[in-house]
Amino acid sequence: MQSNPQTIFSWEAPLRAYKKQSKGVLRFYLALALLLSLIVFFWGEKILVLPIWAMLFLFYTLTITKPPVVKNSITRFGLTVDSKTFRFDHLSYFYITKQFDYYMLVVVSQPPLSYHIYFVIPDEEVRDRVVEILSDYLIYQEHPRRTFTDKMIGVLSSLMPSDREFVEQ
Repeated sequence: MQSNPQTIFSWEAPLRAYKKQSKGVLRFYLALALLLSLIVFFWGEKILVLPIWAMLFLFYTLTITKPPVVKNSITRFGLTVDSKTFRFDHLSYFYITKQFDYYMLVVVSQPPLSYHIYFVIPDEEVRDRVVEILSDYLIYQEHPRRTFTDKMIGVLSSLMPSDREFVEQ
């Protein structure tokens, strides 16, 4: 099979960062959903019970299903994940974060939309190579500016239990 001559670098990685969670974390999600449902139900807003349980289902499915492995690549024209291409002229800057045991490449598009595109990077060698190549096309932010939403997500994620808290003795 002939490779694309426009491809500069490619790597395979899961579609999203994934870490298998213990049963205790799932029990925590269930207890939280029950508590919130009871509060909302007795508060008189019965219709809000449905989104709470929809979010529980989303957390459950994302926790138990492993993501597929996809091929990511950097071409002379943009970034490609699976078969979706994002052109460099529509992208603004990128930065690297760490989530679970993976590095995450976060690419931000140009305003006014400023949507974020996430790529999983499996190891440090691939991370260094990706940063080196993308720096020629996009602005690299070593310490990205955190919005109010980013700060709130950080606070809420710090409140979530980790697997270490559910180790059975």
